[in-house]
Amino acid sequence: MVRVALVQHDVHFEDAAATCAHLGPMVRAAAADGARLVVLTEMFATGFSMAADRVAEEPGEGTGSRFLSDMAAATGSAVCGSLPVRAAGGARPVNRFICAFPDGRAVTYDKIHPFSYVGEDAHYSAGRSAVSFEWEGIRFSPFVCYDIRFADAFWALADGTDCYLVVANWPAPRQGHYRALAMARAIENQAYVLATNRVGSGDGLDYAGGSTAVGPFGEVLAEAGSTEETVFVELSRQRVREVRASYPFLADRCSFSLPAPASTVAG
Repeated sequence: MVRVALVQHDVHFEDAAATCAHLGPMVRAAAADGARLVVLTEMFATGFSMAADRVAEEPGEGTGSRFLSDMAAATGSAVCGSLPVRAAGGARPVNRFICAFPDGRAVTYDKIHPFSYVGEDAHYSAGRSAVSFEWEGIRFSPFVCYDIRFADAFWALADGTDCYLVVANWPAPRQGHYRALAMARAIENQAYVLATNRVGSGDGLDYAGGSTAVGPFGEVLAEAGSTEETVFVELSRQRVREVRASYPFLADRCSFSLPAPASTVAG
């Protein structure tokens, strides 16, 4: 069993230093309570800002990146969340999930689906590949916010995934969608889904939290309210194996293309 903390927190909009100072005690408390992985939110240090040129950090060198690595080293737990990060070669920045480990290593994943509805795709480049990693005997696959609407991305990693991590800034008006999608991704892939979300307000949007941990049979294991709090969940690879053995649905999944509809002529 591995204990994971979902830290549901507010953000000082576009002020990474203030946000990280606020988050430090929360991360330390979660690790002290036994969490071996501490999960923050999307763009956890700045909020969901489209001012990419202003808020994006140099890879591994900015306030948010240093916060993750420093917290991991100080607590002995892995700490993760996403950040706006500058890309090489003059490309637009990326919305990058980073998981920092106590030994100084880090795993990164760039959000594949920028949220075009609010113009994220005009300010941030899309990632090109998914990532999975193992920590404390659990195989994790990270995604960022809007990614959760695209089932095929999750399906592609199911065989090598025990737990999907989803970090988000999901606005209050569509809060119900986030919960439903987390449950759907867990049920259809027979894996844990840990979905964090921020609270508070930023850039004219309100966030209602509702961070949720869903088990591989679709059961809600833990759920936060609408204020700052940390919820804990215990993960077991054996539980994933048991569900998949008892209900071998993944073996029946196939990839196919539907034929184009036949042309018809009104008679």
